[in-house]
Amino acid sequence: MNSLKVYNPANDALIAEVPADDAAAVAAKAERARAAQPAWHATPIAQRKACIARFRDALAAQVESLAATLTAEVGKPIRQSRNEINGLQVRLDFFLAQAERSIASETVLAEADITERISHEPLGVIANISAWNYPYFVGSNVFVPALLTGNTVLYKPSEHATLTGLQIARLLHEAGVPADAFIALVGGGEVGAALVEQRIDGLFFTGSHATGARIAAALGQRLVKLQLELGGKDPSYVCDDADVQAAAESLADGAMYNSGQSCCSVERIYVHERVHDAFVEAFLDVVRGLKVGDPTDESTYIGPITRAPQLAVLEAQVADALAKGATLRVGGHRIDRPGHWFEPTVFTETDHTMELMREESFGPIIGICKVSGDEEAVALMNDTRYGLTAGVYSPDEHRAKRLLAQVTAGSVYWNCCDRVSPRLPWSGCGDSGIGLTLSTYGIQTFTRPKAWHLRTV
Repeated sequence: MNSLKVYNPANDALIAEVPADDAAAVAAKAERARAAQPAWHATPIAQRKACIARFRDALAAQVESLAATLTAEVGKPIRQSRNEINGLQVRLDFFLAQAERSIASETVLAEADITERISHEPLGVIANISAWNYPYFVGSNVFVPALLTGNTVLYKPSEHATLTGLQIARLLHEAGVPADAFIALVGGGEVGAALVEQRIDGLFFTGSHATGARIAAALGQRLVKLQLELGGKDPSYVCDDADVQAAAESLADGAMYNSGQSCCSVERIYVHERVHDAFVEAFLDVVRGLKVGDPTDESTYIGPITRAPQLAVLEAQVADALAKGATLRVGGHRIDRPGHWFEPTVFTETDHTMELMREESFGPIIGICKVSGDEEAVALMNDTRYGLTAGVYSPDEHRAKRLLAQVTAGSVYWNCCDRVSPRLPWSGCGDSGIGLTLSTYGIQTFTRPKAWHLRTV
């Protein structure tokens, strides 16, 4: 039997070995999900909502053990693991409040002899290849609205968050979701590839641009609905009238939270030349005060890098930036201890010849670039193939909105960053992906509209 070994990135200790799927098992599970979908769709939505409500309550009741599992396999500091699970409550409440009205049938014309209606039908079987960095957030953005709208789900958690994925499946089944309406798949890239080959009605993927492009190529001729949430190189601009200290504290958290392993982490900072030096000093003070250490310690802010190969990416970006004239202000090295660790790292005097300012880092590293004014800042913010989020720091609302309107990004922030709301759509431009999750649009995306032409005779 195939198996998957799960290691703790904080110390490389083996923490579990679980049975893994092969191609035959993936195919069998896909058939089970296909067979179960009509009955799940026929289940009244009130009952489907009740299952998700019980799932929400179970998360709250078991938050400590679930957070400990997440920290052990991903390396996320325990307080941040707990924050993710507790923060999920708001999203689940939103989906529960909005699902029924979002997919309610609508009469758009009612005349003497003709009625026109729109209904929302489930896509069918949803394949969800999810991410390890926020497995509860990222996964629930897909599988919760998918289940609420009457789809069955084949859920492949990242191999780096397998235990958390299996906990999610357990909790959903205990909450009343049928075993064949939500099926977890265990394994690495080969299991994901096998899933793509199945007869599915929608594939929702969160991960790298390279993998997303391969999935798109594989599914293109089959015309399967595809949604890709990919990477980012998210910029923020600090204007000359900004509160430097407040901006530094906000952006340091945006860049370093979860060890910088977030799709919407701040990855580039542009600062007006008039406040550049003051901002840099304030920013460095914040970063130097972030505690790096044991992720089970309540006071730890920076934990290990989850994927060991990412350390080489970070080292390459550091070497490239130094070779091209950037100034290393703090960090820049692996930490010599068991596991996968990298120092919080800050560069100044950066430019767009450097990989640090062009390619996703996905680690605790940031480049700061001095700009002459708003025009240069906007040009540099848009000088990217990505377009996930962007932010502006200024007390002037009109100025901030004017600048953000010129930036190509799916989400924009004024005096904040690294923020996601269930009420707003989460989407990207360019190589940051296609499609969306969250908001009422992120509920309807798991359905197809059906047009009804009804004539009285």
